[in-house]
Amino acid sequence: MFITLIVLMLDVFHFGWSLLSEEDMYRDADEIEKEKELLIHERGSSELGEPLVVLQGSFGNAFLTWDRGHIVSTGIKLSTLSEVSNDHFEFFDAFAQGYEEVSQKFTSIRRVRGDNYCALRATLFQAMSQPAELPSWLQDPELTLVRCRCSTLGFRTLKLPEKLISKYSWIKQWKLGLKFEGKSENLVDKIKESLTLLRKKWAGLAELRTEARQIACDELFTNEDDEYCLYEAVKFLMLNRAIELYDDKEKGKEVPFFSVLLFARDTSSDPGQLLRNHLNQVEMFLLAYAVCHTIQVYRLSKYGTEEFLTIYPTDPPRDWPVVTLIAEDDRHYNIPVRVCEETSL
Repeated sequence: MFITLIVLMLDVFHFGWSLLSEEDMYRDADEIEKEKELLIHERGSSELGEPLVVLQGSFGNAFLTWDRGHIVSTGIKLSTLSEVSNDHFEFFDAFAQGYEEVSQKFTSIRRVRGDNYCALRATLFQAMSQPAELPSWLQDPELTLVRCRCSTLGFRTLKLPEKLISKYSWIKQWKLGLKFEGKSENLVDKIKESLTLLRKKWAGLAELRTEARQIACDELFTNEDDEYCLYEAVKFLMLNRAIELYDDKEKGKEVPFFSVLLFARDTSSDPGQLLRNHLNQVEMFLLAYAVCHTIQVYRLSKYGTEEFLTIYPTDPPRDWPVVTLIAEDDRHYNIPVRVCEETSL
């Protein structure tokens, strides 16, 4: 049996969520609400259905109406997707129910620009925009300054990138992101610059009040030069944490179970292979350990299973801040936003 899905070309998300263009990175709640009111005024609430859901998968963007546990046509036929089998219908149905579940706690979404840095972008933006002090791991002088012995000069101070590269020559295989291709960048200098910028920007944001901090964070993540430097810094912190975990495992120390699995793969049996084959792909457990944040992800396609809400790491320290993401296909991540933060006694 095949079912034809009708596409609505409406710029609306379920419960007021907005689908942005690729050029737009985030849209604030006021814009979303104004746009929703405008569309309702222009088309009439009956046309919009109650509520609307956006499903993004193998078949592009399909805007469908959610009605009592089923996906139904809205009756506005602007374009039609190719025929979809029952299996795919069930997949989309899981998406819709997943969005319905998320809507119980969140009221809108910040849509994140999709590329290879999507998970880093979503996680780092949310972490840096939270009203909190500068994380203790960024205050640690060992992050950028390391005391080591030089055979000719005695003790001298080196930054972390120099320390690691002097010990692990294979780090020189590091490839800077696409934004730095064609530029004659010195690897050590660029990573040092990136780490310094990360600490400087995060420290500056930590001093601001909530509203000003949000504005400053929005501006930071629309400045591509600074933005991609931050990602290089986080990638380096991920590699540094991977090296630490690998060394601990080799010494027989207790390590998180994910790191055992990480280095059990044929393509990442050691940190060198991890650098060459996987560092430019997201490793959510490693990302969580690198920035000391718990990352909880609503995986829409896994609705109805234990994997619907996945926590990275599985058993995080209680004092780690929490960031929440929505995964449409385990490759693209958006940020859910709530009007009123939940509290507990």
